[in-house]
Amino acid sequence: MFTHQDLARLQAQSLKMQGFIRQQTFSPENEKTLRRFSSWEVAELIFKVNQSTLRGRLAADPSLPQGQTEEEGRQHWYTLEEINELRRRLKVNRKSLMPERPKGKRAIRAAIANFKGGAGKSTVALHFAHAAALDGYRVLVVDFDPQATLSHSMGLNDVNEEYTVWGVMARDLIRETERMNATISGAESGVALPQRKLPSAITEMGLSDLRVTDFIKSTNWPTIDALPSCANAAFVEFASAQYRHLNPEWSFFAAVSRYLDSLPDDAYDMIIFDCPPAIGYQSMNAVFAADVLYIPSGPGYWEYDSTTSFIGQLAEALEDLERFGGSVPAGTLTLPKVFADVRFLITRFESNNELHRAMQQAFGKVFGDRLAAHPIEMTRAVEQSGRFLSSIYETDYRDMTRETWRRARASFDQAYDEFKGHLITAWDTL
Repeated sequence: MFTHQDLARLQAQSLKMQGFIRQQTFSPENEKTLRRFSSWEVAELIFKVNQSTLRGRLAADPSLPQGQTEEEGRQHWYTLEEINELRRRLKVNRKSLMPERPKGKRAIRAAIANFKGGAGKSTVALHFAHAAALDGYRVLVVDFDPQATLSHSMGLNDVNEEYTVWGVMARDLIRETERMNATISGAESGVALPQRKLPSAITEMGLSDLRVTDFIKSTNWPTIDALPSCANAAFVEFASAQYRHLNPEWSFFAAVSRYLDSLPDDAYDMIIFDCPPAIGYQSMNAVFAADVLYIPSGPGYWEYDSTTSFIGQLAEALEDLERFGGSVPAGTLTLPKVFADVRFLITRFESNNELHRAMQQAFGKVFGDRLAAHPIEMTRAVEQSGRFLSSIYETDYRDMTRETWRRARASFDQAYDEFKGHLITAWDTL
């Protein structure tokens, strides 16, 4: 027979192994660090210019970052900060190297969502965030998944539940209840209306005093921040049900949207959500806050079946939310929920697999141009980077054959370029 005490003991044993794995994966300080990027990568893969052109510009202006030189050879290695300084200061053929961003717009928000476990949500979110950072964008990743795979991959391991999406939602409950009570108190009617009361266990946690930035953690990527998750945040679904009972008029699904609305418009360029494999309070917050919905799916029949069920249940959940239409405060998105774009992305694709090709055709017949043209291929390099909680962009190509690394990177580059194109188009409609 097993009780919660047995489960707690098993978790304690697992945490010890977790710490050992981190020591093997991260630096000796148990912190994840970002590698440098070679001049070949900077020129051809990041700036997309000829190597000789970049070398010539660097030689002509010694004030530009020169990187770290190899002991042998001509290769220079650059930090992301140095790459971004080069991006700001250089023009090639009179063209700026700065990424495209509509003026006067807040950050574009994309939710990576599907309730099928193993569909590649965290992998896609991680790689798109890293690709966007190398593209010059400032990125905020929001981890809605209690499994916290994205947070761990970003090197964020010791996170308290108060500083996760759960904390954001609890803070919103307190503030929204206070706002509603103030509205009641300020009513000119002579009728005494009841005040909504929250238990001290919620109000005395100090969450309402937290600033917006208190929830945001820096990562080993200088232009990527994270609103992380942790395993203890798994109880948010139970807590949210309780919170809704305490204040039935609280528009719980808009909590994260209200939080993100309070960020300065120019704080970030892209905000990427990694959603849990379920339709619940956290995932509905992500969906409601998102401008673009990206739905990854593996290439098998059962994954196709699950994706079909997901969009059906999501449609029903969004329809149910319309009854909150009169209780969403000004400044929050209106109901019914409208997405600027919805896309489907096939992951773990093997081009030489006949079943995968057949399922790709099935996806295409059903979803048409909603299906991303470039699936993410399953390669040995992708498998290896996943085992070490890293993206292919973090993996040094010298750790494997360059061709293996290049093929994996090309797959994610193509998928990201398509993703970015859809986001920029949607950005203009905000």
